[in-house]
This record gives sequence, C-alpha cells and structure tokens, in this order.
Amino acid sequence: MSEDAIRFLPYDEAVRVVAAIQEEEDIDDPDRRILTVYSHQDKELCWYDFDEVMRDAGVRQSDPAAKEKVTDYIMRHLPDWVLES
Repeated sequence: MSEDAIRFLPYDEAVRVVAAIQEEEDIDDPDRRILTVYSHQDKELCWYDFDEVMRDAGVRQSDPAAKEKVTDYIMRHLPDWVLES
C-alpha cells in the first residue's frame, strides 16, 4: 500500500463518529452538490461530491432506497483522517 493510499474507518467506528450527512450546495460552484459529513459536535468532518457518490454507489435519485444506499456507501468510505480533525 502506498503512503498516499486512503485508509477508511471500520464501519462500526464510522457509525459512532457520524451524526449527519447533509446534501448542500457547493459555495464555490452553485451548480454542484456536495454531501457534507458532520460529527455529533456539529463539526464538519469531510465532504463528498454528490454525483461521484451516486455513480460509485450505483444509485439513481429515483431509487426509493437512495438515501440508505448513499449513507451506507459513505460510512464504508469515511477516511481515517477525520479522527484527527
């Protein structure tokens, strides 16, 4: 594994750390959506590009289970460096 490889938190730990995932407008690009991840202290931990997550998770917005699938994807892809913030 290279030094630059991203390591993800175990799912159970991610669930303990994350309080909310909010879909928001990118303040630098109003035509772009992001998913911001917040801690229980209401601190921003990290963010994801909305379109990339939808694509990588294989989710369509019309899918009734889209929210659950996106949440699961993010919980399984939460970088370990969020614990340092």
